[in-house]
Amino acid sequence: MNFEIPKCYYRVSVKALILDETRKKFLIVQEDNGRWELPGGGLDWGENAQDAIRREVREEMGLEVTYVAKQPAYFLSDRDDKKVYVNVIFETQLRDLNFTPSNECVAIKFVLSEEVKTMNTFQNVQIFAIMFDALDK
Repeated sequence: MNFEIPKCYYRVSVKALILDETRKKFLIVQEDNGRWELPGGGLDWGENAQDAIRREVREEMGLEVTYVAKQPAYFLSDRDDKKVYVNVIFETQLRDLNFTPSNECVAIKFVLSEEVKTMNTFQNVQIFAIMFDALDK
């Protein structure tokens, strides 16, 4: 079966903004392809954002979320030649950082926004780092 994505297609992803104790660094995860990404993933039909973040963090990292903000901290979008990507980013807290590696998370790291510029990340992480840095000043 050959499925063609219509031009009007977009994907909403919810992402977890997990800050270190200084609130200057944020957590990113490395996927098995070597690229770094914000934790989180696609919002399923009928699912609320907070439940989706809890599900994605558990699936990707094997970690328990203890808090997800009711309102998003950031909203960003980007596009490629096939679709528009929408990321809704919520401040999130975890019980601990003892993650279980998976194909979606082989490593985790707290980074400063300027560090992201030289890392192999998805485009949304680069955009987010600029936004995070701008609001931190």
